[in-house]
Amino acid sequence: MSTTVVHTDTIQSHAGEPVDLSKFPDGYKTSGQHPPCDPTSEFPKVHRGPTVWKAEDYRENPDLWTHHFTQSEIEEISTAANAFIEHDLPLTGISKTNFPLPNLSKRLEALRQDLINGKGFYLFKGIPVREWDLRKCATAYMGIGTYLGYFVSQNGRGHVLGHVKDLGEDPTKTDRVRIYRTNARQYFHTDGSDIVGLLCIAKSLSGGESDIASTHHVFNVLQERHPDVVQTLCEPNWYFDRKGELSEGEEQWIRGSIFYLENKRAGDNPRVYARFDPMNVTSLSRFNSGPNAVIPPLSEKQKHAMAIFEQTCAELSLHMILAPGDIQFVSNSHVFHARTAYTDHPAGALDEDGKPARRRHLMRLWLAAPESEGDGVCHIMTHSRKSEEVSK
Repeated sequence: MSTTVVHTDTIQSHAGEPVDLSKFPDGYKTSGQHPPCDPTSEFPKVHRGPTVWKAEDYRENPDLWTHHFTQSEIEEISTAANAFIEHDLPLTGISKTNFPLPNLSKRLEALRQDLINGKGFYLFKGIPVREWDLRKCATAYMGIGTYLGYFVSQNGRGHVLGHVKDLGEDPTKTDRVRIYRTNARQYFHTDGSDIVGLLCIAKSLSGGESDIASTHHVFNVLQERHPDVVQTLCEPNWYFDRKGELSEGEEQWIRGSIFYLENKRAGDNPRVYARFDPMNVTSLSRFNSGPNAVIPPLSEKQKHAMAIFEQTCAELSLHMILAPGDIQFVSNSHVFHARTAYTDHPAGALDEDGKPARRRHLMRLWLAAPESEGDGVCHIMTHSRKSEEVSK
């Protein structure tokens, strides 16, 4: 959907602080796509429900969030993948109709509900990535994914199957480099989809480990310890970098809040959502500094809020290490995730079987979970429409 740019003639204070008007002759520019977000007073003081979880509840109980595929399940997946490949269809054409999983589908349907309205994460183990070629791995993975949601594009080139690997790009060039294409650390963030999946094809020599935290537990702790930070995170004064991936007529950034509420809500426990990637905030120096600045720089309050946010997520996180054959699914609406920096195997290195060691490689899926099929009612106005368009 094309976005209309709104030019505000009367400049309002950014985060309640004085603004140097000479730096912003055109006024604040926003996407114009959404109305102002809800005031903090409408947010719950304490978020309740199954989406609120503590790492210690799962750290010693992996059976609550991990499933090893049985031999019969692998055979079912393999049969469906082979049949799909034989028809020589594009991967984007995979659906529940042409990728039948008569037995495993029941588990996946239950998992979908748990991802959307429950703890929001799960780990499958046992895809034979060393025995299957990459095409079959991708087919099997996307076939499983189609039971959880609809594939959505991950970049401006329309790719629906992402490859997370170090391409040697400079992670300090944050204005044009996406961090998943480097070996650098990824801070706690969400991706641009309802659900994100990662299939581990090969792991690194060291690092590259996963951390996740309940968005609603983080929110509750911040409300208790740092209500001022919650206030800052709920203000629609944050600018997010599009990194050049935009349609004609759109600005290079969008403006909004980090925490927001669902649209259709009732009762005293409205659902809080979050969309945030600190790399897309700190990469905007080319637009918010210097004589040609057109948007305000991060305020001291925002810098403080980002530091407290990262610190709190790290404190409350559940740590896991993805092994080859693992598939991790995470709900972006109520789980933050992060990745440690990593080091790949050097050229010529051998693995434990004496074969050439493969460099770290994960396949990524972004999935949309439409409201009509059980997803929460997101605060973002275009959520329903996008989901409906994807499902066609």
